[in-house]
Amino acid sequence: PMRFVDVSHAIEDGMPGFRMKNADGTLTEYTAHVRPFLTHEQSRPFYQGKAEFEITDLALQTSVGTYIDSPYHRHRAKRDIGQIALDEVILPGVVIDVRGRAAWDAVDVTAHDLSGKAVLFNFGWDQHWATEAYYGYPFLSRAALHFLIGAGVRLVGVDTINIDSSR
Repeated sequence: PMRFVDVSHAIEDGMPGFRMKNADGTLTEYTAHVRPFLTHEQSRPFYQGKAEFEITDLALQTSVGTYIDSPYHRHRAKRDIGQIALDEVILPGVVIDVRGRAAWDAVDVTAHDLSGKAVLFNFGWDQHWATEAYYGYPFLSRAALHFLIGAGVRLVGVDTINIDSSR
C-alpha cells in the first residue's frame, strides 16, 4: 500500500535557519519570525467589544525548515516554486540510511535503482535540530550528486541544513 510521510517542521518563532558569512567574517543568521500582527485586545474595539480575533504575522526565508528549492533558486531563467506541479514532488521514494556520519563528512552513493524516484538521505541529523551542531553537517559529495543526476532521480532530500557543503 502507498504511504505518505510528512517530513515538514512546524514553523515556530526563532526556529533554526541558515547562516551567511558577511564580507567582514561575521555571520548573519536567518530564521522564522512569528508574532501577533493584530491581537485579540487590539481587535475588540472594531466590534464594540462583542468579538475579537488575532491575525498572526509570519516572516521567513524560503530556506528555513523543510523546503523545496526550485531551479530558479540557482538559475534566474528557470522555473520558480509556483511553477512546480505537485505530481513532480509527490513521488515513489527511497530512503538511504547514512546515519553515523560526522559534521563535514562527504557522502557518496552508488548502486541503487533510483530512476524517477524521490531519494531521501537519512543522516539522523534531526537529533541536532535547534542546537549549534545543526550548522556543521554531513553532505552529499560532488560524485554523489553526479550519480543522482545520471540515475534520473526526480527529487533529493536530506535532513541537514543543506545538501552540499557550505564551507
